[in-house]
Amino acid sequence: MSDLYDEEYGDVEHGGANDEGPRADERTFAALPPAHGKGFAQSWWGQAWLKALEDTALDLQQLKAGRRLARAGSVGAVSVRPGRITAVVQGRDGTPHRSDVLLQELTEDEWDRFLGMAVERAGHIAALLDREMPPHLVEDAAAAGVELLPGIGDLEPECDCDAWDHCGHTAALSYQMARLLDQDPFVLLLMRGRGERALLDELQVRSVARADARPTPEKPQDTAPEGVSAAQAYAEGAVLPPLPPLPELPSEPGLPPALDTETEPAEGLDVPALEFLAARAAGEAYRTLAEALTSGHERLPVGVELTESEDAVRLASGAPGTEIEARLAAGSGRGRDGLALAVLAWEYGGRAALSVLDEEWTPREESLARARAALNAAWDEDEQPQLRASGNRWTLVGTDAQVRHSKDGRWWPYRKERGRWTPAGPAAQDPATALAVATGSE
Repeated sequence: MSDLYDEEYGDVEHGGANDEGPRADERTFAALPPAHGKGFAQSWWGQAWLKALEDTALDLQQLKAGRRLARAGSVGAVSVRPGRITAVVQGRDGTPHRSDVLLQELTEDEWDRFLGMAVERAGHIAALLDREMPPHLVEDAAAAGVELLPGIGDLEPECDCDAWDHCGHTAALSYQMARLLDQDPFVLLLMRGRGERALLDELQVRSVARADARPTPEKPQDTAPEGVSAAQAYAEGAVLPPLPPLPELPSEPGLPPALDTETEPAEGLDVPALEFLAARAAGEAYRTLAEALTSGHERLPVGVELTESEDAVRLASGAPGTEIEARLAAGSGRGRDGLALAVLAWEYGGRAALSVLDEEWTPREESLARARAALNAAWDEDEQPQLRASGNRWTLVGTDAQVRHSKDGRWWPYRKERGRWTPAGPAAQDPATALAVATGSE
């Protein structure tokens, strides 16, 4: 396969006879090892690419063939450049094929809107200049009329196997792209037409220009005349003074008030429990402040009021000590062993994981069909594990491994330990990844 790669890519990686070297807006990634027993992507960006690929696929059989090739390590080095990714992919018979997947580049107008949106949001500009790609960038870009992830028909295949649409080779290349996004999500923007260096340089220029345009004491701008109402000032576009800078986050939570140790506590007052609750309240206040000082905090999910039993589990996750833990176990109605399982679930996924631990439900016909389709798509026909279903729980026959399907479509790994089904890890988007965790083969 290396000979064909050199023949096809002589002007990409090594420089061809009439080429001075690789293009500045092109990157080449070395071939990745096989991915047996693992999901193709761990990062948000890699999983988002896979979801876009699988949600918009027209031929599921070709997707499964591509997934099998990618798992086997049949995809060679991948070249990524504006509008195109390219690799040599070995077919099942060992024949190498030059495969390309094309993705429409953003227009100049779309790039202008994308960059303008990023500069207007302090969180985005700071993250991008720090070489980070925040997940909610996709939503904000879409709100500005710019789609970063591919939609139906956006991934156009080209392969020398002469397939008229996606073949197993181009599908394998598409799956490999998800793993590359794990390494560096900026390759998606490169496919859309901007290399990382050019993108960051342009963001820097726009950021400086925007800062220079702000009013300063040395460069005053017109302000609303004294006595004008706020509504009129806004309507006339008056320049308002900048907000003061946010306070710095303290290095650690503050200490709660100390109890008076010189007097006897009131009858029935549990002093250790009260001290524990005060310390947890200080810690929760610190966490809330940290979120409020984080750029993009307004997009964080709003907290949901916990039930008394759920709050007992949350408190128990803070290692309260044996005596308080016993009270929480009794108050939650779970007992010590049940509370330990609940704390483990909470640490893997909070309230959602706790719901999966506690509730066994029967999916409706439509949800069950989607779940079974996900199970069927996760493995090739000759690799399908034998699973026994009970409600939303699928147990691997002959083992102590189980996956549970939650109502939001995610899969949770479970393992039987000392006769009890025990949470084994956080949720996964696909059942193969969850089952690999449950069996310990990840």
